[in-house]
Amino acid sequence: MAACFAVRTEVFVVEQSVPESIEYDAYDAVAVHVLAVGPDGEPLGTGRLLYGPAASAKTDGDPTVGSLGRLAVRKAARGLGVGVALVRAIEAEAVRLGLTAVDLGAQTHAVGFYAGLGYVAYGPEFEDAGIPHRAMRRSLP
Repeated sequence: MAACFAVRTEVFVVEQSVPESIEYDAYDAVAVHVLAVGPDGEPLGTGRLLYGPAASAKTDGDPTVGSLGRLAVRKAARGLGVGVALVRAIEAEAVRLGLTAVDLGAQTHAVGFYAGLGYVAYGPEFEDAGIPHRAMRRSLP
């Protein structure tokens, strides 16, 4: 998990100035974490999936919906398909767990990225860590 945290620190804390005190939370201990690595073993990106009771606050209590979060790709790896691979890996794990949909809070600049992967925005824009977001959901096959 140290490699996942290193990527998140680089992207969220350093690049986006998210306070470290809110970047890491109790959900990290119960989440499914994914890590993309390059051919040399260098961490490229990460993300996490919350499900069951851990996801209930983020999914309006629906136990069939997971919550994708903390998706981060290092600057040097952007545009290489790493983000798509991470999202699809998280979705595959959600299907394996029997979930029917995945919710996420997308930074508004990333709404188009997620829309291209089948996510649909709902609800009003909101702020998280001082960054505008939109809630999005994708039903799983």
